[in-house]
Amino acid sequence: MSQYYLLQNQKRCIGCLSCEVHCKSNKGLPVGPRLGQIIPVGPKLINQQPRQAFVFMPCFHCSEPWCVPACPTGAMRMRPKDGIVYVEQSLCVGCKSCIIACPWGAPQWNPETGKVVKCDYCMDRVDQGLEPACVAKCVTHCLSFGRADRLEQSRRERFAEAVAFELTEIVSAR
Repeated sequence: MSQYYLLQNQKRCIGCLSCEVHCKSNKGLPVGPRLGQIIPVGPKLINQQPRQAFVFMPCFHCSEPWCVPACPTGAMRMRPKDGIVYVEQSLCVGCKSCIIACPWGAPQWNPETGKVVKCDYCMDRVDQGLEPACVAKCVTHCLSFGRADRLEQSRRERFAEAVAFELTEIVSAR
């Protein structure tokens, strides 16, 4: 797993998609691929009020990413120094094996290049001490990024609590 975390405070997110816009702008992506996606959920009545949530879904940079061994050319890689999973564009042949292998839909097809692209936490920016573009330009500051070993325990607990209750609501609604 990556040594970094990228968290979303869903209570602050308004679904403005500024994270997606700045991601695409930073990567120079055309219409189509969305590396970190905002997924709208709802609307749903809560206390007789319609509510909608927006869930940010970037690549999770898994500790054992299925996309890496699925790649026949070695283009899908994990950086040894920090666990960031990325695509070496010069080696990608556009076979889409990584897209099929990833259960989260993180690798995306770039129709302009005929190759795969995916969230790499803007590793070029991270290496310069900057935040990923999606975090840096988040209008409501609902996204946060940092090293996992520096994540406060209280933040992890709040995140786990929020996810647990949302899952409970989803399961009970079925």
